[in-house]
Amino acid sequence: MAPKLKAILEVLEEIAPSRAAEEWDNPGLQVGHLSQEIEKIFISLDPTLKAVRKAFKRNAQLLLTHHNLIFRPLSSVDQQIYPGDVIAEALDKGISIVSAHTNLDVVQGGINDILADLFGLQDVEVLENRNDLGIDGAGLGRIGSLPVPLKLAQMTNEVKKVLGAERVKVVGQKNRRIGRVALVGGAGGQMVSRASKRGADLLITGDVRHHEALGAESLGLALVDGGHFHTEKAALAPFGDRLRKAFIKRNMEVLVEVYKNEKGPERYE
Repeated sequence: MAPKLKAILEVLEEIAPSRAAEEWDNPGLQVGHLSQEIEKIFISLDPTLKAVRKAFKRNAQLLLTHHNLIFRPLSSVDQQIYPGDVIAEALDKGISIVSAHTNLDVVQGGINDILADLFGLQDVEVLENRNDLGIDGAGLGRIGSLPVPLKLAQMTNEVKKVLGAERVKVVGQKNRRIGRVALVGGAGGQMVSRASKRGADLLITGDVRHHEALGAESLGLALVDGGHFHTEKAALAPFGDRLRKAFIKRNMEVLVEVYKNEKGPERYE
């Protein structure tokens, strides 16, 4: 018998405890019911109409997303605009939606640890510890060393390749030597000062604001902004593998598929 959604949530809670989420965040069940039987999970970064329809087409009962569908209490559900259209579609298709957001960012083995692995960083440490969570190894971002130092131009190309991004924004001289790298998936421009203090030569993140880029430049910290979407999407396939292993360990028969061709809302022209 397929496990119920409640059992799936218990596994996710072990991997990324909800108490690790930021106060403003709302991870966990977004749409659905705990007694639903789950034979297959479809993972996407965003809870979009396309993702719900793709999950249904791929015979999944659960859409597991990184970004939340619902952040704050809803005063109404308008089926013609987001998120009401997604909620209505999910209910119509019988698809439950669950998110693992900032809780998955900060825990060991989460988004930022996966990014560190993808870039081959060594001696990886938490960039900013969250000792208040009472969770070993939890914190914002990661920092580590490249096996062999690279020039910033080389590292920029590596970021494009690893993240699958055609274009990135860069702060710093092309010939700048990069040995120590800080990583923050998603929006991490606020970590510029922290990365500099921890001795990073480069911060790889997304959604860097103008004044944050100016701050990095003044501190002598190189920056590569790979975009919010790409700096998190790249981690989903390895996370899917981890989830499969967690189910096998618990003798739970659940298929896991990652949305391979998912696109962000922006495009470059």
